[in-house]
Amino acid sequence: MNEFFQTLKTQRWDDHRYYHHSRINQSLHLISALSFLVSYGLVFVNPAWAALLAWCVSMTTRQAGHFFFEPRGYDHVNQATDEYKEEIKVGYNIRRKIVLLAVWVALPAVLWVSPSLGGLIVPAVSWQGFVEDVGMAWFCLGVTGLVFRVVQLWATQSLMQGLAWGFKILTDPFHDVLLYWKSPLYLLRGQLIDPMEHVGQGHAN
Repeated sequence: MNEFFQTLKTQRWDDHRYYHHSRINQSLHLISALSFLVSYGLVFVNPAWAALLAWCVSMTTRQAGHFFFEPRGYDHVNQATDEYKEEIKVGYNIRRKIVLLAVWVALPAVLWVSPSLGGLIVPAVSWQGFVEDVGMAWFCLGVTGLVFRVVQLWATQSLMQGLAWGFKILTDPFHDVLLYWKSPLYLLRGQLIDPMEHVGQGHAN
C-alpha cells in the first residue's frame, strides 16, 4: 500500500506542476471538480444525466483549460519542453484527448443514424429518450476510457501505475477542490500564471 500511495502522490504532484500553471485553467478545474461531485451523487439516481452533466460541463471546462489557457511553451519552472511533458504524461496527453473527444462528439451522431445501435438497445421513441441514450453512451465511454488507459499503463509500465492513475482520476474532483479553491481569488487580483514557487522548492507540499 505504501508503494501505491507514493505512486499516487507522484502522479498528482507531476500533474499539478507540469500541467496547471494557468490560474484560468486552475479555476476551470475547480468548476469542473464541483460539477463532477454533483455527477457522482447523481450517478446513483440517474447515470445517464450524471454522464450528460459530467461530459457537457465537467469535461468541457476541464479540457478548455488545457487546450486554450495552459501555456504550451518551454516550462521554465520545471526546465522541460512541452514535447517532453506530452511524451511522459501518464494520463491522456493532448493527442489522446483529441481522440477521446472525437469519439464523444461522434456518439450522438451514431445514435441519431442508428437509434438501436444495430439492435443492441431499444431505440428511443422521444427526444428525452434519445438524450438519455446519449447520456448512457457517454457513461460507457467514460468507463471504457478509464479502464482502457489503466490496462494500457499496466501493459506499458506497471499495474501499480495503472491502478494509481485510475484511482487518481476518480478522486481528482475532491483533490482539485482542495488544491484550486483559491485560484479564482488570484485571478481577481490579476494573476494569470501561478508562480509555482512551491515547485521550485523541489518537493510536494
